[in-house]
Amino acid sequence: MARTLKVLAVGSAGGHWTQLSRLLPAFDGHEVVLVSTMPQEVGGRRFYQVDDASRDDKIGLIVLAAKALRILLRERPDVVISTGAAPGYVLIRIGRLLGARTIWVDSFANVDELSMSGRLVGRHCDLWLTQWAHLAKPGGPEFAGAVL
Repeated sequence: MARTLKVLAVGSAGGHWTQLSRLLPAFDGHEVVLVSTMPQEVGGRRFYQVDDASRDDKIGLIVLAAKALRILLRERPDVVISTGAAPGYVLIRIGRLLGARTIWVDSFANVDELSMSGRLVGRHCDLWLTQWAHLAKPGGPEFAGAVL
């Protein structure tokens, strides 16, 4: 029997959260801890709220990184998965440094090109996925289906 993993699942509010929610059944049987930028219905799971930030908000990114580090040190996840955006990028980058396996699933809203966060974080992930077959390329991201 495979061991139970602790999965930290991160998605900003809105479409990123909707997409992440559709992926959660893949982690049935594992401990799932959720992170988002707004309060969310989490079905009794542990939940952390973080502030959103952008590349234009350097102070906000520093605050986000500090909160991300605190969450990661408290939870010590085996896997960090994110559908975006900035909080997912930050948690994946720090989580990887702390030894977690990392998964990025690019936003289903990005039909014509990868998201900026996805382009930046993809090479730092153990698994980098897109939900659009025409955006897959050698070296990543990979296409393995969609959760639309």
